[in-house]
Amino acid sequence: MSLRVDKFVWFVRLAKTRSQSAEQITKGKVKLNLESVKPSKEVKVGDRISIHKNTAVFTYKILQLLDRRVGAKLVQDYVIDITPEEEVEKFKAYQLSQSIYRDNGSGKPTKKDRRNIDEFLEGW
Repeated sequence: MSLRVDKFVWFVRLAKTRSQSAEQITKGKVKLNLESVKPSKEVKVGDRISIHKNTAVFTYKILQLLDRRVGAKLVQDYVIDITPEEEVEKFKAYQLSQSIYRDNGSGKPTKKDRRNIDEFLEGW
């Protein structure tokens, strides 16, 4: 059995849609055995898929090939996550830095703040 890399990435839920999976592969964000490939490249059992997400590189080893998309609970039967711990920590640090919002009153004024300022300065 042979399977295209873009289909496999979609089948094991590493991408939301097949077109997104093909796009990521074309842009070089998904690599097969550390090599940039085309979406039509065939995968085999034992190959390693590396996916670049923001600052981290997640790595998966193919355990089995499949013929259709599987549920999230069944993905572990087909791939195993072999991502180094430091890459996971890099990704968590990036997510944490993105989730910090500015304090109220710091940075650019909101539309409401701008109206209040204009109203205050109107009589000067």
